[in-house]
Amino acid sequence: MKNLKDIIFASFLVLIIFSCSGTEDINTDNNTSDDDDDIEVTIDDTDFEATDWTEATHSNDVEPDFDEVFEDNTVKRLDFVITEERWQTMLDDMTSLYGSFGTGRGSFSDDDDDPIFVPGEVYYEGKQWYRVGLRFKGNSSLASSWSNGILKLSFKLDFDEFEDDYPQIKNQRFYGFKKFSLKNNYNDDSMLREKVATDVFKNYGLAASNTAFYTLYVDHGDGPEYFGLYTLVEEVDDTVIDTQFSSGDGNLYKPDGDAASFASGTYDEDELVKKNNEDEADFSDVASLYDIINDGSRTSDPETWRANLDAVFDTEVFLKYLAVNTVIQNWDTYGRMTHNYYLYNSPETGKLTWIPWDNNEALQTGNQQGALPLNFSGLSSSSWPLIGYMYQDDVYKEKYDTYVKEVIEGPFNETTMQALYTSYQTLVEEYATSEVSGYTFLNSSSSFYSAISTLKSHVTSRTTAVNNYLD
Repeated sequence: MKNLKDIIFASFLVLIIFSCSGTEDINTDNNTSDDDDDIEVTIDDTDFEATDWTEATHSNDVEPDFDEVFEDNTVKRLDFVITEERWQTMLDDMTSLYGSFGTGRGSFSDDDDDPIFVPGEVYYEGKQWYRVGLRFKGNSSLASSWSNGILKLSFKLDFDEFEDDYPQIKNQRFYGFKKFSLKNNYNDDSMLREKVATDVFKNYGLAASNTAFYTLYVDHGDGPEYFGLYTLVEEVDDTVIDTQFSSGDGNLYKPDGDAASFASGTYDEDELVKKNNEDEADFSDVASLYDIINDGSRTSDPETWRANLDAVFDTEVFLKYLAVNTVIQNWDTYGRMTHNYYLYNSPETGKLTWIPWDNNEALQTGNQQGALPLNFSGLSSSSWPLIGYMYQDDVYKEKYDTYVKEVIEGPFNETTMQALYTSYQTLVEEYATSEVSGYTFLNSSSSFYSAISTLKSHVTSRTTAVNNYLD
């Protein structure tokens, strides 16, 4: 049951959509495979005034307002208004990529293109953001949701994606942020994993995205529809590197593919994907890491090997990340899967620093042989050398063990986590259990409560596992 405020706001959006409508001629023939795929804007909707624009809310002349956007103890609301024609274009594009809605392939198309951006209006707390770039996003989560006929899809938002077509929105920002991921909490009946796992990384002092709970309503011609409870995630290549490091000018990589394993013989610059500084074909930092981690001095002269590795790779950060990732159990990343992390060459240290990403599959044993055990038994060290070779080194192993103890006594302390799960359940249950068929992954509201109970049991079992490992 929606409250009076929601009903009033929905009525407001029905009226306001007429300001965004018009006759369209949308051309999608020029789509490419890079992250900035969009439509050619030929609709005559360029004659408007950005009346809600203020320096604090819309300009790029302010620092990101984390307190406004990423508030922990509330569930905020976003509304998208997308014209009927543009919405249909988004759906047609998805069909071309994944097959028919509800009966699709459940996997990528052969060309692996990203879905297209379209301009849409974003509303928050009664304010409008204009002609924002909106597209669907995700990998297996997107394909699976689409093939199962669930429209609760993840979105990517880019607030000045279409500034060349609409001069009024040049350098448009959302409280200082250029872009976000709005995650649909796929495969997570608790709808808490993305936020909780990311916050554990942050609470251990590691660079990681800020997150917050939001409800999403989308009006694509028939009035606002409730798309469900989402998790808003700060983009690493936007404000994470700008605010959590001394400078955002270093090389940022998002490896994906065999080269992301750093195993000998897999080096491939096409898979060590650069997210900035693309015009500078300088991969020397990741090439050095690749060479050193696989160098024979690891066994013949461990001290020299460690010194060389420490010079190019922030091994302390990686071992702390590894401790968190293994304690909480996060299988869908390095060690099982060749994706879901960033490497940033911090200008302050000159070292590649590990940044976790996409944590919705954390806090469970998981798939693909499950999350790695605390002692990494069964791991092929040559296939995953950043874990295997470092754990085999006595100096690095001792540090890892220390960090494991710190994690279970600190950010993943059982008492703290049990209280957090209870608090978050109270916060989101109204929005989670009111999701509607076709826009939810829940079979029933009881699935939500059962998932919360599973999370509470999980933290207890992990405390026992860590204590057994350290003993």
